[in-house]
Amino acid sequence: MSATEIDFYQLLEVSRDADGGTIKSAYRKLAMKFHPDRNPGDAEAEAKFKAISAAYDCLKDPQKRAAYDRFGHAAFTEGMAGGGGGRGHPGADFGDIGDIFETIFGSAFGGGAGRQQARRGADLRYNLDITLDEAFHGRETQIEIEVSAECDTCDGSGAEPGTSERRCNLCNGQGAVRAKQGFFVVERPCPTCHGRGVVIETPCSECRGEGRVDKVQALEVTIPPGVDTGTRIRLAGRGEAGPHGSPPGDLYIFVQVRPHNVFERQGTTLATRVPLSFTTAALGGSIDIPDLDGSTNTVEIPAGIQSGKQLRVRGAGMPVLQGRGRGDLVVEVAVETPTKLTKKQKELLQQFRETETGEECPESRGFFETLKNAFGG
Repeated sequence: MSATEIDFYQLLEVSRDADGGTIKSAYRKLAMKFHPDRNPGDAEAEAKFKAISAAYDCLKDPQKRAAYDRFGHAAFTEGMAGGGGGRGHPGADFGDIGDIFETIFGSAFGGGAGRQQARRGADLRYNLDITLDEAFHGRETQIEIEVSAECDTCDGSGAEPGTSERRCNLCNGQGAVRAKQGFFVVERPCPTCHGRGVVIETPCSECRGEGRVDKVQALEVTIPPGVDTGTRIRLAGRGEAGPHGSPPGDLYIFVQVRPHNVFERQGTTLATRVPLSFTTAALGGSIDIPDLDGSTNTVEIPAGIQSGKQLRVRGAGMPVLQGRGRGDLVVEVAVETPTKLTKKQKELLQQFRETETGEECPESRGFFETLKNAFGG
């Protein structure tokens, strides 16, 4: 199963070293901007408001923030969300104060830790390039990645088939040995079995006792509509296999959306620049802009429009990630001056110039009057 996750710091538009006051100020500013009461009926704003609220709820709490900085979104999955005795991140369970001292001081306080917990496999990263059209529609895709996967020969145990592990003689299966140092009894992982409590007498010939081998795996990935560059998709348990049958890590897919020939993306907003003939700009008209969903958006051009003017088409932008609705399409007009005129066209323009009074272009007239007054002309 995959889940799309957006970085909390990115959502609140702050750096990772921002202090509590900066985070609070950023949240208030964004919450005021995207609050549903200020944006009635705007699904994109509602989704954004919920996302920044969740981000602030995490980052305002020092303990939650510390967990997020260390483990990312995984800190709040698989039982890591906290609360009475919840199961922690694999290999980092701090259920009580004794565990904390054990983690920091290596069981120097004689806590009787016993065997070490299974060491989780490493997380992996995969960069996936997609087109803007794929980001709009979403897609199912297959990727190939080389990972350390469980050995099929020994089923991850590390022992040659037909043989088995035996209890470690040095630590008597406890996974740890103790030594007295002054007033303290120091407990450390057993050097023979490396904290497992068991040893492999006959290692697997395929994986050499590791319980894992490098393999090329083909994985199905679901790209949801609305993803953007930087979106992270987590495939739980698809990272490297842990040694000797330990739990695997996760695979993180980082999305990179390639530039489009027509549209520039700004969040859920699509922007494009459209050249417009000066006659259409003067008289008005309409233009058709293709939509990524296959339809056509007809944009009405008001008479007298100027270069740089932006026209907005509601609901013609990108889908809201894990939400409802779409952003907007912004069309910026660039009035084009003709460079190749026929003799007839030049004559008509000359006739038009002879009838000009200055009222046709009030901005030009105002500018030159300002110049005249400024220089006492």
